[in-house]
Amino acid sequence: MKPTLAEISNGLRVVLAPCEAESVAFGLFVASGSRHEDAKTAGISHFIEHMLFKGTPTRRPVDITRAIEGRGGNFNACTGEESTCYFAHLPSEYLPDAVAVLSDMYLNATIPDGEFEREKQVVLEEIKMYADEPDAVAMESLQRALFPRNQLGAPVAGGPASLVPMTPATLRRYIRSHYTPDATIAVVVGSFDPDAALAEIERRLGSKALRPRKCAAVATPVDLSVPPIVEMRAAKDVQQTQLAVGYRTFGVTDPRKYAAVVMDAVLGRGMSSRLFQEVREKRGLSYDIASRMQFFRETGMFTVAAGLDGAKSDLALRTIDREFDRIRTKRVPAAELARTKEFLVGNFRLSHEKVVSKLFFYGATLLSYGRLVTTDEQVEGVRAVTAADVQSVAEDILRPEARSISWVVPK
Repeated sequence: MKPTLAEISNGLRVVLAPCEAESVAFGLFVASGSRHEDAKTAGISHFIEHMLFKGTPTRRPVDITRAIEGRGGNFNACTGEESTCYFAHLPSEYLPDAVAVLSDMYLNATIPDGEFEREKQVVLEEIKMYADEPDAVAMESLQRALFPRNQLGAPVAGGPASLVPMTPATLRRYIRSHYTPDATIAVVVGSFDPDAALAEIERRLGSKALRPRKCAAVATPVDLSVPPIVEMRAAKDVQQTQLAVGYRTFGVTDPRKYAAVVMDAVLGRGMSSRLFQEVREKRGLSYDIASRMQFFRETGMFTVAAGLDGAKSDLALRTIDREFDRIRTKRVPAAELARTKEFLVGNFRLSHEKVVSKLFFYGATLLSYGRLVTTDEQVEGVRAVTAADVQSVAEDILRPEARSISWVVPK
């Protein structure tokens, strides 16, 4: 069956995507991420994600966990720049339990004082953990370089300056203004009856407590006239130099998106990619090197990351730049282009054998596009890309003067 888009009485949108499976996944996607924050509230979306698991008037934290895990399921949450997602995956007959638990968390989180202070310390320790990971530091610095003086370049988890002064009341106010029907999408994927699922979601989420109102979430605009920072450098107690190279791109709805995805795959997706072959296989300059294309609402970023021997870092950067120059100035040969597109399509199809992967696809694309995007549309978009399209988008993105570099080097 094809996925359908429905709406419950208060305007909250629901994606219903039945498919052959032994399980079902239910998720709530909220348009509340780090770029909806300011300097004072930086990290609050991520903090709220943690706190929604800490109890409601009728469920203790352990009751929330047992309600899903006790049925053989698992659940989690994640926060990004533009959204927060809560999801549960469990045997198909337990969909009502998943809807009940996540709806209760979403509507009725109590943010108790004791749990609040403990979890604040947990979040601060999480920030320290990532600060000890040189690859994470390199990528965080690169994003700050690409989007300076903007929340899109700030860490999703925030920092002590904004988190320490927060109180439970701060989080409750933020939830009331941001967790609203017009900013929320429910997604169901797997083995289930669509009519029964929609009725259950209406019963749990169509309440007066979730009355329609205008969402307060406003993404901070990116001033693209502010140039990216050319280079960032940090020294840490590490053995290996970490390099991250990046460029700004266009947004998720830009028609060049599919050509950019193919360019990314040619350069750095998998062991057959150009960068892996040139940097690791031919020259032995890195154990691993990979690229990533990430799109936001009106902008995005293309990044390459590698761990290197510091003495060979300049040679590695020259090798990377040479591959950027090659894809900008020469069209990808027909055989390589066909192979890359088949890699992307096959990878996409395999990932969609998992109901949780489908859940994230439908939730993320509906938030980004404002409409239901099908898997066929994604596949057709990739298949339609030509060698000329790839070269053109490489010329647009990989301009030498637009490059940002982030280093983490041994002290």
